[in-house]
Amino acid sequence: MLSNWRNLITGNWGLKLASLILAMIIWLALIGQEKNQGEKTLEARLEIHNRPEQLLLVETPPDYVNLTIRTSIRRLPEITDQNVHVALDLSYATLDQTQYALNHNMVSLPAGVEIKELSPSMVTLKLERRLEITIPVVADQFGTLPEGYKLISVECNPPEVMIYGPESKIKDNMQAKTSLIDLSKMTGSDVLQKELILPDPDLRLVDSDTIVLVRLVIEKEESEEGAEPPEKKDGPPVKKK
Repeated sequence: MLSNWRNLITGNWGLKLASLILAMIIWLALIGQEKNQGEKTLEARLEIHNRPEQLLLVETPPDYVNLTIRTSIRRLPEITDQNVHVALDLSYATLDQTQYALNHNMVSLPAGVEIKELSPSMVTLKLERRLEITIPVVADQFGTLPEGYKLISVECNPPEVMIYGPESKIKDNMQAKTSLIDLSKMTGSDVLQKELILPDPDLRLVDSDTIVLVRLVIEKEESEEGAEPPEKKDGPPVKKK
């Protein structure tokens, strides 16, 4: 038994010693990389959190800010714009405030990474009140019907839609139009599903799933050839001399 243990320890001692030395070299190299620090500058996403529901962003801050970090050389390649972001909390934002400070506490980083610099330290944004309004839907037509046809009626369903947007974008007498309807190719009544075009790109539908149907009633005009001639009336009686 003792002989077996001795052989286990001393057998192939050269190979075992080489393995031990190699393990120590690798360990020392890793320790060295961990102690050697490096810096890296990258673009970090600027995310807006907790915007009050009754307020809308009308002027947005930059999408990215510059961030310089410091960590071990070994970990530097791991730190990218995919795992770093800056969170700006608007929970207490007001209409009057336009300047917002950025600080190191807003930066989300993997553990063991130090922030050296964050630029800019201040960003500008603007908020406005959110307003809702109901506006009519109008079928936007162009062209003329083929000869011999006439347009009897045009109806939109729904006839009105509710929209919302920043206070400065809401105007009186606004209306939503459908995508264009070409009358020149129509020879009969039809119901068309059309896209809705709002009067300003900053406005949105309250119900984003709204579908607009346009019902056009088109009839063929009666031919004049088939009309009966007007009744001939007798002239005044002729007086005899």
